[in-house]
Amino acid sequence: MNNSETRFTVAFYNLENFFDTKNDPHKLDDDFTPDGKKVWDESKFSRKTKKLARTISLIGQDDSGTPPVLIGIAEVENKQVIEALLKTKSLREVNYDYVHFDSPDERGIDTALIYNKERFEVISSETIPLMVDNDNGDRDLTRDILYVHGRLHQEEIHVFVNHWPSRRDGANETSYKRIKAAETILQKIGNIPTESFNCIIMGDFNDDPNSESIKTIMDTKMFVNPMQTLLSPVSGSANYKGEWSLFDQILISHSFLNYEKGTHSFKKAKVFAPKFLKEWKGKYKGNPFRTYAGKKYLGGYSDHFPVYLVLRENK
Repeated sequence: MNNSETRFTVAFYNLENFFDTKNDPHKLDDDFTPDGKKVWDESKFSRKTKKLARTISLIGQDDSGTPPVLIGIAEVENKQVIEALLKTKSLREVNYDYVHFDSPDERGIDTALIYNKERFEVISSETIPLMVDNDNGDRDLTRDILYVHGRLHQEEIHVFVNHWPSRRDGANETSYKRIKAAETILQKIGNIPTESFNCIIMGDFNDDPNSESIKTIMDTKMFVNPMQTLLSPVSGSANYKGEWSLFDQILISHSFLNYEKGTHSFKKAKVFAPKFLKEWKGKYKGNPFRTYAGKKYLGGYSDHFPVYLVLRENK
């Protein structure tokens, strides 16, 4: 591969209910305990941890030869599960660290950013609360947006990791919450100085590239959505009732389309869907191989495929 030493990947992966086995009295995590509905024990946790770690280590290897420099993750219960992930055989040799904050989500699932310390330096990090109400006027205790300001190979960048409110009560009925999430990010982006306006917005948006919430960001003309073309009737990052979606996306500011020295430029976008991440038989063949189907333990990875971008470092 030409210039393989200058290519790096940036990824996002929804880890699907990556809970520890302990019952936290402050979270709705009872199902994911040894005595809960899922009979979630140390053996299952360890198996899932190893599988997720191996997957992360392989994302984009064909394009860059190395594990991703940045990985946004969703549906992690706490920092302990992230640490367990980074201590696995697949990842402990990579110089990874992470940024994580507990969010107000009722189930206790958060977002986080894993980064290679040799490639990325954190300048500051914070959570941006998403203030949305349910129909009854009560606040929807949903995931915060994680904001990390850092340096990727000396270039300042701003990373937003998201897991927007779900469609559980209907796509149209909950659309306003995800539009509000988009507006919340744009508000924060308004404070970023023009000279360091290198932004990456990644996450499980619970909306496709053509949804109103994503359009809210794209209508500013400040971003490019390289994932747009990855959704088709036969491909995406998740499949629900036979229909593909691309809720997992990575948006980038126009600055990633230049080739100036000391910057990074976008090369390609992909869904990472190797054979081992897929159901291999039956009516769900080709779908993401998940950990559970309802109460039934399948022993898979996640109900989402990871997505990633290949960036080139311009030296």
